Amino acid sequence: MLFKIRYQTDDGRERRAFVESLHFDWEMVTGDEKRQLGEQLLAATPGLKKLDEENWFKVDWTRVPELVEYRTVFLRRGMAYVPMREQTSMIMTEFTNRLEKALELTSRALPRLDEDDRLSPILNHLTKNFATPDAAYNDSDAALPGAPINASNIDSLSQHFPLCMKNLHSTLRQNSHLKHFGRLQYTFFLKGIGLSLEDCLIFWRHSFKLITDDTFNKEYKYNIRHAYGDVGGDANRRGRGYSPYSCQKILTEHPPGPGEAHGCPYRHFSIDNLTSMLQATGVNERDVLKGVKEDVEKKRYHIACNRVFEWAHKGEIKKVKDDGTWEAAELDTIVHPNAYFKRSYLLRNLGKMARDNVRTKE
Repeated sequence: MLFKIRYQTDDGRERRAFVESLHFDWEMVTGDEKRQLGEQLLAATPGLKKLDEENWFKVDWTRVPELVEYRTVFLRRGMAYVPMREQTSMIMTEFTNRLEKALELTSRALPRLDEDDRLSPILNHLTKNFATPDAAYNDSDAALPGAPINASNIDSLSQHFPLCMKNLHSTLRQNSHLKHFGRLQYTFFLKGIGLSLEDCLIFWRHSFKLITDDTFNKEYKYNIRHAYGDVGGDANRRGRGYSPYSCQKILTEHPPGPGEAHGCPYRHFSIDNLTSMLQATGVNERDVLKGVKEDVEKKRYHIACNRVFEWAHKGEIKKVKDDGTWEAAELDTIVHPNAYFKRSYLLRNLGKMARDNVRTKE
């Protein structure tokens, strides 16, 4: 992902020079072959109307599995005909293959590094702390001392929610119900922002106003308590419950089906529905909406979400940068819904939090 970001931020000249330096064995499709297969090439290249508007590479199909998966290339005799516009995907696949080979060579060299006191501690640290793609989460990361986090304030606090949680909240208010995965995603998020178990039970009971107390207690109460570690086994026995979902988990697990509201709107909504929802939440600047559309088309869902956050908080972000009151790490790219909430709340309450800190010191 880091390589992809760096590659895409280079200008055209730098990208061309980089690709040429790698000496890829990509076979350019000749003019005769392009004309011979013109109908198939046009059909496999969305948005293309004329052959002379594009050129193609010809590579073994196993080198571009992502393009094959999305059916954006023409396949013939084991070869994929890749348009120039998809060069980035080919670069990413080639980089992945080379990285995997380099990691394999590194793993073979590890036994010889046992006595090296410079690299071994670093490698051991990496294996223990980066075993999964999910962003690390600690309860202290979301702590907001003095913030009014309770059942009666969720509606007002929802202004600080990322779009995925705003969608869950608005669906819950509209339907007085959420399906299973939506309830899980939202409950873990509320737990993460500091909502107590008692207040969470009150919140869900009031939200499910169309059912009886008996139905709520039988069908929903246990799962909420289990999420908080109040009942159940394994990790829950120690009272921790489950951690809130990271962006990575929301993007990759349990995609929403009909009637479900969980997931990531930037990935799981159509562009039209996503734009409508953004506009309904106050995002009305044309350049921002255009940027989000481009990010989504390139599958840069985190960037789209951060783009909206930075637009919504541009005044506050400028202030903390100018004042020097926030370090650069505190404005890093957001990759967790609860981090989104905390940063939004702190930025919008800069004056209040400063006063509270003064009172605490006094």
